[in-house]
Amino acid sequence: MKYIYQFISAICLTAALTACADMMDTDSELVEFEKDNTLNHPTDSVYSVMGIISKMQLIADRIVLLGEVRGDLMTTTEAASADLKRLASFDLKADNIYNKVSDYYAVINNCNYFIAHVDTAMQRRGRNIFAGEFAAVKAFRAWTYLQLALAYGDVPLVTEPVMTEQDAQKEMMKSRSGIVEICNFFIDDLRPYALTELPRYGTINSLNANNFFIPVRPLLGDLCLWAGRYKEAAEWYHSYLNDKDKPMPMNASARTTWPDNATEFNLTTPRRGYTVTSIQETISFIPMEDRVFDGVVSDLGNIFSSTRENNYYYQMTPSQAMLNLSANQTYCMEFKNDTQTDTVYVPKVGLLEDIMAGDLRLYSNYSQSSRGGQDEYSQYSSIMQNINKVTTRWVGMYRLNMIYLRYAEALNRAGLPQSAFAVLKYGLCPENNVASIDSTEQVLAGDLISFDGNIFTRSTVIGIHSVGSGDSQANAYYTLPMPANALNSRQDTIDYQIPLVEDMIIDEMALEGAFEGYRFYDLMRVALRRNAPEYLANAVARRGGSIDEGMRALLMDKSNWYLPLK
Repeated sequence: MKYIYQFISAICLTAALTACADMMDTDSELVEFEKDNTLNHPTDSVYSVMGIISKMQLIADRIVLLGEVRGDLMTTTEAASADLKRLASFDLKADNIYNKVSDYYAVINNCNYFIAHVDTAMQRRGRNIFAGEFAAVKAFRAWTYLQLALAYGDVPLVTEPVMTEQDAQKEMMKSRSGIVEICNFFIDDLRPYALTELPRYGTINSLNANNFFIPVRPLLGDLCLWAGRYKEAAEWYHSYLNDKDKPMPMNASARTTWPDNATEFNLTTPRRGYTVTSIQETISFIPMEDRVFDGVVSDLGNIFSSTRENNYYYQMTPSQAMLNLSANQTYCMEFKNDTQTDTVYVPKVGLLEDIMAGDLRLYSNYSQSSRGGQDEYSQYSSIMQNINKVTTRWVGMYRLNMIYLRYAEALNRAGLPQSAFAVLKYGLCPENNVASIDSTEQVLAGDLISFDGNIFTRSTVIGIHSVGSGDSQANAYYTLPMPANALNSRQDTIDYQIPLVEDMIIDEMALEGAFEGYRFYDLMRVALRRNAPEYLANAVARRGGSIDEGMRALLMDKSNWYLPLK
């Protein structure tokens, strides 16, 4: 990635935004005026796109931290920085190191410049040379705007490159746009590029550069999900997952499991078969640098884990709420032979480690151990923590399992709770659909749950709950919510099920996506959808295990969910 700095200087506009509300300062020695620069050569496009990615590195860690520090799955330690502690307590001041809106607009302004100046008409051998880069940059811009709106609420929507102080002042005078308005704008902006092939730059710094780019269809799904356009969201997710050229079934082998021959669980260790950083389901990520000399190095490893650099003092750790959620799951094991089927439920007490109780994803991705030889005068921590979801090589944007969960959320809100629940318990494929979804909903769902029966089979798909909780298809305790008594109509039953299935999906998102930066925004999305701030407030206030009434009262006011714009 060292050659990132060779990109065209005009693309490095660096919208540092200090003179205009700290958002659109155009005074930079890297700026060259547009009359001096055109993007009409393939080399230009490579350097320009890599330049935009270098700007995304500045917001990569922050996006994860804003989603986790303010959620309920992690808590700060005594070693945490003052700024992290203030984020966790929602003391959201303008001078917090993690509140620098200009970094988002630096990405956006670079994208705007590229979109405005790239020669989209240039062709070679009948092929549009810059089509892939154009779609990629459009996706970068939309994704960054979504992150910006989630962090700050109402923000200026700037879609033209800002080259002068006068332009910046004009943009800041415009009315601000909220999350739904921004999502609707970029749905229309991105739709024409949903099937455009993204750039293929090969290997850069030993990383597959294909993963530097955001798949457009899942991003469109996310935008529709936030905009409340649920059927469209499900269509975009489904189109991506069931793509005829590159279908995306769940990785049925990527699971943490108890050994099949386990009978004495107090003597047995689960097989750590599931770690986010070691499997190929990481679809899209922001590459980070190995050395500060080359650019931005991720600090997430030092914040989430013990390292020599931080003297083994980690700053964040799983909360009691996370430990409780994981332990409250029921791990199921199904054994079949020619004559019978046996189901075993793993006990929750008497295990080698308490963290082995319930779902195994936390056990697989988190560990603590004592570090001997330390006394009260030592500069090093006596406890070491490792969260192996964190890697210094990249910061994730899209993972397959999380796309499936958002697909389930969209299906559920589109009025298809059985289909959504099937994503959790069984996995969608023709055989499972027939067995787990009644004929009426199958007709209503139509192509939304149609998958290629040659690729998506019972042997290749699993329910996402099975990634950490065993053979969920056989789990009698993990069931579709049903009213105690028959309701007046089918629609009444659906209306009863939708919020309950949604709760199960959001729990599953926590089990699956913990420590990756999603949690606060998942809670926010449901709270906004239900017009129920208590949904978010209650969850975050219980991160310590019991409710913090002061925190709850603070978060009942939605204005406290967002960072202040400088």
